Order: sequence, then C-alpha cells, then structure tokens
Amino acid sequence: MNHKTIEEYILGMPNSRLDYPFGESVAVYKVDDKMFALIAEDKNPLQLSLKCDPGLAVVLREKYDTVMEGYHLNKKHWITILMTGVPDWEEVKGMITHSYVIVSGELPS
Repeated sequence: MNHKTIEEYILGMPNSRLDYPFGESVAVYKVDDKMFALIAEDKNPLQLSLKCDPGLAVVLREKYDTVMEGYHLNKKHWITILMTGVPDWEEVKGMITHSYVIVSGELPS
C-alpha cells in the first residue's frame, strides 16, 4: 500500500483536507478542523494513524501485530497501523471510514 492510494481515499471523504501542523514529515487529514488520520511520511513501512473507538482499538491490536497504540497520540482513542498488507486494504478503508465517522459524526456518501 502506498501513500498516494491512502491519501486519495482519505481526501475522498466529504470536506476532508490535508494539513501539516506538525511539520513536513507528518501529513494530517482533517474534517471540520479535527484530525481523523495522520501519515508519517518518513517511515518505512508507511504508518497510518486513525481515531478509533477504544473497544475496537483493543480488538484490532489483539488481532493484528501491525496495529498498535497511537504513535505520539492518545493511546486510548488512536491506533497506528504499519502498512505491510496486514490488515488488507479493504479492512484499512473500513478503519479510515470509522475514524472519519467518529470525528465528523456523519457517514461519507
């Protein structure tokens, strides 16, 4: 999975936008001026951080070695995914949508 594919999916969410409030190495994606996704641009493998329901975050961390507590974020409400192909892209898209819904309160159309 590459940065461009992930970014295109994220920016396809209604009213989402890209910002760099933490410097050039962290792409921050916001809706209504609230963060819902971050990509560490200087990491290999790519690291994607998402807002997540705390209960679901525990389940995902137990299920996947590549899903960890949010890196430099609230450990209860954020997860960081090492984009190695596990979980697969379809599941990651669901996690991105989940994060968007938590922050925006709306399902993307």
